[in-house]
Amino acid sequence: MAVVISGKELAKSKKIKMAEEVKAFETIYGRLPHLAVILVGEDPGSMSYVKGKEKACQEVGFMNTTIRKPNTISEDELLAIIDHLNNDNLVDGILVQLPLPKHIHSEKVIQAIRRDKDVDGFHFENVASLYLKQPGIVSCTPKGIIEILDSISYPIEGKNAVVIGRSNIVGMPVSKLLLDRNATVTICHSRTKDLASITRQADILVAAVGKANFVTADMVKEGAVVIDVGVNRNLETNKLCGDVKFDEVEPKASYITKVPGGVGPMTICCLMENTIECYLKHVKE
Repeated sequence: MAVVISGKELAKSKKIKMAEEVKAFETIYGRLPHLAVILVGEDPGSMSYVKGKEKACQEVGFMNTTIRKPNTISEDELLAIIDHLNNDNLVDGILVQLPLPKHIHSEKVIQAIRRDKDVDGFHFENVASLYLKQPGIVSCTPKGIIEILDSISYPIEGKNAVVIGRSNIVGMPVSKLLLDRNATVTICHSRTKDLASITRQADILVAAVGKANFVTADMVKEGAVVIDVGVNRNLETNKLCGDVKFDEVEPKASYITKVPGGVGPMTICCLMENTIECYLKHVKE
């Protein structure tokens, strides 16, 4: 029977520590950290995520500005908002909630954010810094996964890590972070042959494929640490679920995260950490 790692409790503990740190900032530096979030449209998922970020800012003691715009906003209008925030010395972090409407080029918008305000860690230069082992902002979900492993004092070095999914947001960066911690990393994807034979070799299995209940018990090694990144809607129950069939896999794993309450809260927690990182760089310049 696995130990269920509560990302919610871990994030709560980390936010309490951050809040203590932030209390002193105004006295030391003359102002508080400031995160600006841009929300385009009224997608229920996006609205929920933004609400979670607003709540986290409040808990940690940040200033938070949420700019809400309709789906009809033009790309030029959105880029003008980002340009204004880039040039506002009182804004430390900028986040554009994805997905964006189809008429807006998402990559162009993301790359318009100044590297030192890119709290999502998606800017080309921040991505390059990760791969070149240079200082930079690490994207929130991969960073949160490593913090989850560290919270259980799991020795990553020398372990076989298998990541299912090769997205630029999760799969690729978490693979690099695991590699930097001296794991032996295999990245699997939709073209991988005999996937289960590979996942069964994993000491650490990260599921980031975006398919409900995709990982079943026969794909998991006895005693593996299973990190479920997926956030899906179960069509039968209409409830949120992960990429891992939890009830099946949990008895085989040594540690496992659950959806909801696992990686998700740590993603937001790491967003707060990244905002502090950007803020400290700005106030010390």
